[in-house]
Amino acid sequence: MTSLTLTLDPVVRLTREQFYELCKVNHDIRLERSSTGDLILMPPTGWESGRQNSKLNLRVGAWAEQDGTGFVFDSSTGFSLPNGADRSPDVAWVAKLRIEALAPDPAKFLSLAPDFVIELRSATDKLATLQHKMAEYRDCGVRLGWLIDPKEKRVEIYRLGRPPEYLSQPEQLSGEEVLPGFVLVMAEIWG
Repeated sequence: MTSLTLTLDPVVRLTREQFYELCKVNHDIRLERSSTGDLILMPPTGWESGRQNSKLNLRVGAWAEQDGTGFVFDSSTGFSLPNGADRSPDVAWVAKLRIEALAPDPAKFLSLAPDFVIELRSATDKLATLQHKMAEYRDCGVRLGWLIDPKEKRVEIYRLGRPPEYLSQPEQLSGEEVLPGFVLVMAEIWG
């Protein structure tokens, strides 16, 4: 099942606070909101995508624990982006100093774009939808993003201020200067 998008405008235009409250009272439904105010209902993934996503979170999390300069977040974490969208990447990392500077309410969404994101394409995801989401992350200030397509064994790398880079069957990905020393071995994700 693919995601479902509900266009509310011009009937209703949810504020950030109203969207947060909607998510809170419907906590069993994974919701995102586009920059134009559309509600996006995200269905659960199949077991293979869940397994791959868990591996991604585990790998980035292990690096982050050792590095100590930031925090890793899973797909249940909401980020209120500068363009008005509220998104939940499959994996996100944010520098600790940026979060400390905000002193955010721990129960609310983080009002910032992560430094690093991963979106994992599940069997039902439309590639164009994920590419748009990745471009949105980049345009909102995400410094490095990976769109991983396990079925095609392709990766699109999004970097701040640059066009995407397309890789076919890469053996590994580097966290570059955003996640220094982090390397993801793709055989662990593909297989």
